[in-house]
Amino acid sequence: MKLGFVSAILPELSLNDVLAFASHEGFSTVEIMCWPVGKAERKYAGVTHIDVTTLTQSKAQDILGKCQDHGVSISALGYYPNMLDPNPEICRSAGTHFKKVIAAAPKLGLHNVNSFVGRDWTKTADENWPRFLKIWKPIIQHAEDHGVKIGIENCPMFFTRNEWPGGKNLLTTPAIWRRAFSDIDSPNFGLNYDPSHFILQGMDPLSPLAEFKSKLFHLHAKDVKINHAALNEVGRFDFPLNWHQPRIPGYGDINWPQFMAELMRIGYDGPLCIEVEDDTFGKTLEGRMKALKVARNVLEPFFG
Repeated sequence: MKLGFVSAILPELSLNDVLAFASHEGFSTVEIMCWPVGKAERKYAGVTHIDVTTLTQSKAQDILGKCQDHGVSISALGYYPNMLDPNPEICRSAGTHFKKVIAAAPKLGLHNVNSFVGRDWTKTADENWPRFLKIWKPIIQHAEDHGVKIGIENCPMFFTRNEWPGGKNLLTTPAIWRRAFSDIDSPNFGLNYDPSHFILQGMDPLSPLAEFKSKLFHLHAKDVKINHAALNEVGRFDFPLNWHQPRIPGYGDINWPQFMAELMRIGYDGPLCIEVEDDTFGKTLEGRMKALKVARNVLEPFFG
């Protein structure tokens, strides 16, 4: 396994500075964000450390040279929009850019790209399904054509009124994963698994690892703290941000020694990238860097 982090938390830094920070702090890999250039409304979105729309082979070689200089690899390219947004223009634009991200990966010698499936949050999973298949079958074929594996993060994308009632990402549970992987039966279609999203849903984060070990293309390391006093007041059907808090690994409810032991038992040897959405360290660049360092200190002993 390689320990890294997700570059979305360092939007102020250039790609070279991100790699330099990773090297200095002992990280061996980074998931690089590849959003379209420009601001995004959603928190942690809109970060562009590699602009895939202008990525020539020459620019790719320059990026690989920087990686080599710093001794840091790229674990995957990341872009996390809602490709099943009910607004057809948003959906079309997101899909078009995602295909560019997929096409950019081989230029960098990469085989992994991460994203969300997306969802029309006003509809059930069954109601979303025909559109999911229509949009995602060509995307997976595009990935196959480029020798790229797509890892879907399992975040429900349901936090506030803006995502109510269904959330903005479809692939959140093992039952849905089995159905999706059956209907789109491709070795290039898998998971970017984040255990914190199982805690949010009241599920055991170790429970899917053995069954889906062949689909674990990439992992995020993030934790969650459930506020049980708040939960006792408002109940789990209230908006999740009213009763939970994203934390860094070691500061929430996940038993990381057990989680890492299970990863080792099933033979997972891919990247594990820390994702920071923990405001308790502050919202400044320095605070977010400190959060990465503290999370590294928690996980580093498992990497020997």
